[in-house]
Order: sequence, then structure tokens, then C-alpha cells
Amino acid sequence: MQRKPMPDLDALAQALLDAARKAGAEAADALAVESTSLSIDVRAGALEQAERSEQAEIGLRVLIGQKQACVSASDTRPETMATMAERAVAMARLAPDDPYIGLAEPSQLAQGWDAEALELADPAPEPEADALRDAALEVEAAALAVEGVSQVEGTSAGFGATRIHLAASNGFSGGYSRTGHMLQASAITGEGTAMDRDHAYEHRIFRADLPGAAAVGTLAGERAAARAGARKPPTGTYPVLFDERIATSLIGHLLGAANGASIARGSSWLMGKMGAQVLPDGISLIEEPSRRRTSGSRPFDGEGLAVENRPIVEDGRLLRWILDLATARQLGLESTANAARGTSAPPSPSVSNVTLTPGSASREDLLASMGTGLLVTSMIGSTINPNTGDYSRGASGFWVENGVPQYPVNECTVAGNLLEMLPRIVAANDAQDHKSRRVPSLLIDGLTLAGA
Repeated sequence: MQRKPMPDLDALAQALLDAARKAGAEAADALAVESTSLSIDVRAGALEQAERSEQAEIGLRVLIGQKQACVSASDTRPETMATMAERAVAMARLAPDDPYIGLAEPSQLAQGWDAEALELADPAPEPEADALRDAALEVEAAALAVEGVSQVEGTSAGFGATRIHLAASNGFSGGYSRTGHMLQASAITGEGTAMDRDHAYEHRIFRADLPGAAAVGTLAGERAAARAGARKPPTGTYPVLFDERIATSLIGHLLGAANGASIARGSSWLMGKMGAQVLPDGISLIEEPSRRRTSGSRPFDGEGLAVENRPIVEDGRLLRWILDLATARQLGLESTANAARGTSAPPSPSVSNVTLTPGSASREDLLASMGTGLLVTSMIGSTINPNTGDYSRGASGFWVENGVPQYPVNECTVAGNLLEMLPRIVAANDAQDHKSRRVPSLLIDGLTLAGA
């Protein structure tokens, strides 16, 4: 297949800035993105779907005084960019004033970054569609070979590559590339109303780091087969061990509550908790935007500011909010270089990679210590009160007695309050280093289970 020539993203972004200037913008930033994706799905030993896309997209934000507007397009012709700029300027003039918007000062901008040192893009050639199909078929065959698997709902193999370039009228100009390779399968055990399912999903920046297709399929099959005969657990107050696969959701709730947008709106259960204990003593939550070969890494943020590894929570105490320029100004603080940016919207705060301090015990050690309780391996639905931290989620997993999983469970609810739950976590040592959110299994005592 003949590939399209790669666009000069720097030139596109600079052309957008020139068009904005001519249209009357006082300040502007422009984002140019080029992406390629290839996905192969198989089912029942045959190709089910093959998709490939290649596209370029451009986005422009213009500022006139304290007003702003954003526009985007997938057409990169000069006449389109001129029309975009004219429309953005017209929209900005009609927008309400926002006292907190504005580009970074030149002194705030990132300098001398090394995107290649982050190893975000695999230099190996893009995989061929036939190779992805064969990998997906191998995943499926391995899952079906597991005793207890009645069918495989679907398997996929995929590849994606993205290049971005950000430029602004304050003098910033920079870009980088990233890639991703993926294998996944969803397997089913049982028949009719007794069916249950589980899955395996693996993603790596470098194809050489991706687990083998057979290993992914076997893992999906074993997880599904273990779900056979699931039933409701007893109702009561018990310790709950959140498996590594879903423990990151608990930390995600903490990160969401620490997001500057939530704080600025006054809708966060962490309001008034700066400096307070939100995790146990000795446990920190470190943001690591410069971690090598990790999907959340980046050399600068969505407003061109330099990123750095630093704590959000240190020794259990909340140290800072997650801020972009606008939310920082609203709160009277400095940006933490956490701006994320798409082509069709202004920047907003977003966290990159994080690592939670691991414990010294294995997951099996925590199972043994919990006695009787619930091991949660998947969750559905969510009722999280953003103002109070009240927590209630549907869960499934395994009922544990005397520290040993006894039988699979489903259709139950785990409830508590995050302000009380998170300071009681006990961390295992099973976090996976390749994940953007490096969080181990977490044990919390005294949670409410609603089951049988």
C-alpha cells in the first residue's frame, strides 16, 4: 500500500499562526496532528474486521483581549486555514470575557527538551496487516485452548502512530511522535444465563516489548474460566483487596479530585485538604512525565511549559493541585505544567504518568492477611459524589476465606467514602512498570459489601 507523504507539521502550525495574525488575532496557538491507526479483529478463526486510517488535523485557538475561541479542521489547504482563522477571530469577538485565559510568558516556556530520550516512538517499521491478523488468530486459538472457555467474544491486534506539533505566538514551537502496539482478547465461560467473561489487554510503545500473542490469549482464557459459577457474596463489612488491574481507579478518583478544574469550580471532596493526610504515612504519589517508554510521557505540556517529575502526595500529605495556566491563575497559584490540549478545545488540566509507593508484601501476602473478604478484579458503573467522596461501585471478583480465594462472585456493590478509604490503603508490590499509572493491588479494610 502506497503511503501518503508525511505533512510538515511545524509548517502547518506556523501557517495557522500567520493566518490568525492576518485575521486580527492578538495572540494564538496552533496544534497540528498526524495519525495512523491499523486494527485487525478476528472471530471464530476468520477475519471479522480490518480498519486503517490516516489523517491530519489542525486546531487553532485565538485570543483577543480576554476572549478566546477554538476551531479545528482536517483540511490543511491554505484557503481552509485562512477561513478557520477568520471564523475563530469572529467567534472570539463574541465570546464572554475570561480573566484567566492567556498564553504562557516566554520565560515559562520549555527549553532544550530531548523527546528522543523518552523513547516514545518505535523506530521499527509499521506492522503489516497480515502479521496483525496472524497475531490476533494466535491470541484467539490460545484462549480457546484453555479448559472451561466456551467461546471467544473477539480478539484484536492493532498499531497506532501519532505526531504532534504545537506552536504559539509567544515563540514556542515543538513536537514529538509516539507509537503503540496492542493485543487484546475477551473470552467467555459457561452457556446461556450462566455465561461470564473476562479479558486481557496489552499495550506497549515498542513492539519488541509486547507479550507474545499466545500468552495474551491464554491469560484471557484463564481469567474467564476462573469466573465459572460466579454468585453473589454475603452482605456485610469486610476487607476488600482491589486487584492491580483496577486499583488504579481508586487513585484516579484522587487525581480527579485534585484536578484544578474541580477545585476552581468548588466541586471536589479535597476542598480545604491541602497539606492534609489523604494517603497513609510513608506512601507518596509521584507524577513522572519523563518516564521512558511509557504512554503518558511527554517533553512539554499542552501550553509549552517544561514538565518535571514531582510529587502530588508526599508521605501521605497532599502537596499540590493539578493545574494548567488558566486554573492556576484562577486559584492564585503557578501552573504545574499539567495542561493537555486537543485540536478542538482550549487547554485543561490533566495528569500524566504517576507512581504510587509500592509496599513490601505480594498480593498473595495481602490475601493471606485479609482472612475473609473480597478480591475485586473488575468493576462496573460508578456513583462517586464529587463533593463528599461517597463511593459506590458494582464489582466482581472472588470471595476469600482464610486468606484463600474460594469461589467467583458477581453482582455485588462495594461502598465507602474516599476520604476515609484512601488513608487506610495497604499497597502490594505488584505494580506493572510499563503502565502509565503504576499502581499496585490495594487492600482496604472495613468496606461495605452489598451482595446476597
